Amino acid sequence: MKLNEICDNPGARRRKMRISRGIGSGKGKTGGRGGKGQTARTGVAINGFEGGQMPLYRRLPKRGFTNIFARKFAEVNLGRLQEAIKAGKLDSKKEINGEALVKAGLIRRVRDGIRLLGKGELKEKVSLKVAGATKSAIAAVEKVGGSVEILSAEISEKAK
Repeated sequence: MKLNEICDNPGARRRKMRISRGIGSGKGKTGGRGGKGQTARTGVAINGFEGGQMPLYRRLPKRGFTNIFARKFAEVNLGRLQEAIKAGKLDSKKEINGEALVKAGLIRRVRDGIRLLGKGELKEKVSLKVAGATKSAIAAVEKVGGSVEILSAEISEKAK
């Protein structure tokens, strides 16, 4: 093998189609744009247009709304909490709050507060400070002798 003999496999590279270069090119005259009119020109953006028929986005009914005041919580399950304690990432003897959960890697950021969910099983006594918790989560924590303190909305906003 010599340097001047190195080349791609046959058919590995295809030549670029040169459009609008005469009828012999196979893409001459209209250049692959069809006939005349709006769509044959550049800068056309008629997405959603259905030829005068009522478009789909107008045929379907509007429904619901987005609450701009809704608070976004970082959610933590009891099972994940137990795994972190078992792995040594969290200390069950100390108070567990948003800062401790971020350090342990259970959540990325505190957002508008922490919401404790009841999925999984907790085996150790813990003291939690959260913005919200489900009834099943509170019951499971208190069953093993722990405590859940629900913070008010103002405090959880300052925690950001």
